[in-house]
Amino acid sequence: MGDKVIKIAGSNVGAGMPVHIIAEVGINHDGDMAKAVQLIREAKNSGADSVKLQTYITEYRVPKDHAVYGILKQCELSHDEQKELFDLGKDLGITVFSTPFDDESVDFLESLHTPVYKIASFDSVNTQLLKKVSLTKKPVIMSTGMTSLDELGAAWKALGGNNDGTGCDLLLMHCVSSYPLKDTRANLSIIPYLNSVHGGPVGYSDHTIGTKIPLLGVAAGATLIEKHFTLDVNSEGPDHAMSADPKTLSELVKGIRWVEEVLGPREMGARDAEKEALSYRRPS
Repeated sequence: MGDKVIKIAGSNVGAGMPVHIIAEVGINHDGDMAKAVQLIREAKNSGADSVKLQTYITEYRVPKDHAVYGILKQCELSHDEQKELFDLGKDLGITVFSTPFDDESVDFLESLHTPVYKIASFDSVNTQLLKKVSLTKKPVIMSTGMTSLDELGAAWKALGGNNDGTGCDLLLMHCVSSYPLKDTRANLSIIPYLNSVHGGPVGYSDHTIGTKIPLLGVAAGATLIEKHFTLDVNSEGPDHAMSADPKTLSELVKGIRWVEEVLGPREMGARDAEKEALSYRRPS
């Protein structure tokens, strides 16, 4: 397992650290600012460590004749609205950051002093965007859905990574780009594999329904968990049905902390639970 630890907004993320839990709001605010505010408050109340938004100019993201253009346009928040959400996160004590989809959005997020950038799986091959983000010198969380090992290496290089593992603070997120994702397609064995080829930290971006698979992701070695987050899973929209509502997110947070306790530290020797058994040892 990779042992690298990366600092995000004052929190250490990586091996031996508490799992960092990201409430992926994305576009689940449906373009409603009041809903976006409530989502951040509920994420904080549920115990998430951070909230992730999406920052984009719709016309740069998809053509006007694309099937999702109308949805994305409706959910596009203004710069003033996003600044208000970042400020709200600071007031509440929860980190807010975002996924940029174009160069102008990176510049805007820099003006907000975002502590970290998220790269969506769709942009793991977007060399132009990766190079733009690399100029910020900020930590990067990148999802790896659809990404081959060669493409991952090219992304690492575009982000400023060096052959010796230096040059970029990159946190990889195992991800399967299927919405919603069947439990049996989660492919969690990739998490320890990514740790071996990348050196960590490695997390899991979940698109399944419920909490079972992300909990298994932690058991597989994920040090970050990203879960889509909504106020109502029955709302209309592309992501609501596979998202966690506040009750489910709270259950996920508690479940992750329980799995961490079950996994325990990576230490050998006589453990506290073994003290009564020590008298039965048979040294020769």
